[in-house]
Amino acid sequence: MSREDDIREALDTAAQAFKEYDSNPTTWLTWIRYFLAQLQKQAMDVNPMYQVVYDDMLAMLQDSIRNRMRTGGW
Repeated sequence: MSREDDIREALDTAAQAFKEYDSNPTTWLTWIRYFLAQLQKQAMDVNPMYQVVYDDMLAMLQDSIRNRMRTGGW
């Protein structure tokens, strides 16, 4: 199994945990924000200059979400 497969599996498990905690997607926002904050912390632990890169990633995520809202697909 590749590293990417391991990460996908971990994310699938996390998504399942969200659903099991509360099946209402509205409540997942808290956990998604928490996860993004943890990713930011991890990026900063590696290199404080990664703040700019992290902000760029958030901008790309925002574009992906906008596209999802317009087209209905990821």
